Amino acid sequence: MIAKSEFLKLAEAKYEEIQKLEGTPSFYDYEKGFDELWTELGRKVFEKSISEIPVDRRKKNAE
Repeated sequence: MIAKSEFLKLAEAKYEEIQKLEGTPSFYDYEKGFDELWTELGRKVFEKSISEIPVDRRKKNAE
């Protein structure tokens, strides 16, 4: 499970990028950028909450 502090650190890293979206010329561009940022943030939070990604995805665990 991901710790609250780690989640806040990930979200804080995306905060500046979300703030930069306010200067986009159209709502479509804003929505597209916002969706990309949230999808990326969600992927990072999901990966951190289940486990660390191994360096070599093909290597089997010794368990």
